[in-house]
Amino acid sequence: MSLTRRAALAGAIGLAAAPALAAPKRVVKIPRDWLPTEIAVNPALPAGQIHVRIAENRLYWTLGEGRAIRYVVALGAAGRNFSGSAVVARKAEWPSWMPTANMIRQEPEVYGRFAGGLPGGHAMNPLGSRALYLYRGGRDTYYRIHGTPQPWTMGRKFSSGCVRLINEHAEHLYDRVPVGTVVTVA
Repeated sequence: MSLTRRAALAGAIGLAAAPALAAPKRVVKIPRDWLPTEIAVNPALPAGQIHVRIAENRLYWTLGEGRAIRYVVALGAAGRNFSGSAVVARKAEWPSWMPTANMIRQEPEVYGRFAGGLPGGHAMNPLGSRALYLYRGGRDTYYRIHGTPQPWTMGRKFSSGCVRLINEHAEHLYDRVPVGTVVTVA
């Protein structure tokens, strides 16, 4: 049986489009204690706030009556974390991302190639599937609470300062948090 040019071209296109030949994804087994978990907290904490504890690598979404949902997060490397209070002023699904000038200046080998930014949904976009934008005094802090395409970084001091969650956990939190939510990072 002879191979026609059309059949060869169709085969090559099909082969090029085959997802099985795409770069392998890193499979991460999520430990049970990394799952969002409802826990007891200080009953004085009002409902509807986010509290991030840097020393614990944990984020708490307060439910009121002494309850909160606890999330394991990745935070910034030493000296890069936001601290204090802010407000969620904006939310985005599959947000685009651009490194700040400071990020490029501090680590040009890491961030320089992304100076033009990345669209939402891009496999290398560090904001992942959801982002909560933190503002203080009406101004963007350039810190975010967001998903990540790197779930293996949870529980570590890894990022340029943002609070990162596993994408599915970011979506879980995002659905609960309205614009105007108070965020405290300590």
